[in-house]
Amino acid sequence: MANVIPNPPPGFDDLTISEQIDYVQALWDRIAASPEQIPVPEWHQQIIQERLEAYRANPSAGRVWSNVRANIEDKLRNR
Repeated sequence: MANVIPNPPPGFDDLTISEQIDYVQALWDRIAASPEQIPVPEWHQQIIQERLEAYRANPSAGRVWSNVRANIEDKLRNR
């Protein structure tokens, strides 16, 4: 990082919580606009490789996304 930026930036603490969340979301949206520049840690790549190999070794062990999503939605509704 070329410039040292105070943490939090000036004026941040004067914002409401909602405004702080909006600010942070806007920062993330700006970063996410260039995904090719976001580094992927080696351990993330390793986990992806392991899971892909496990899927290839036993593709029937997985679950269809629509079923997984429905299960998650059910759990959230029943909280």
